[in-house]
Amino acid sequence: MDILDPLLHQPLRTQLAAFLAGAGEATFTELKRQLDVSDGNLDSHLKKLIAADYISIRKDDSAGRTQTCYALTDTGRSALQSYILALQKLLPLDRPAPSAQAQQSGTKLQSA
Repeated sequence: MDILDPLLHQPLRTQLAAFLAGAGEATFTELKRQLDVSDGNLDSHLKKLIAADYISIRKDDSAGRTQTCYALTDTGRSALQSYILALQKLLPLDRPAPSAQAQQSGTKLQSA
């Protein structure tokens, strides 16, 4: 069985990586607004992903004040893809759910 990446298995870090995979790049403020998290919580999880080289930082001072922009690195993108594949292997998405299989075979499920 594939092991789920412990860094990405935390829900907020999964959301961060997924959002950046789609957005390309985002400021701290954009991430905070989109993910609806506190400054401290976001900062803590960003630091872990940065330390693992899953997210890169770029300083942008073109708008008059310096903003930090975050982007998913190639390492982060690869880790996210591997994480998604590992989840897909665990989930039987290509076959009917157990209750559907039972109905098709005529077996009744007992409720607890």
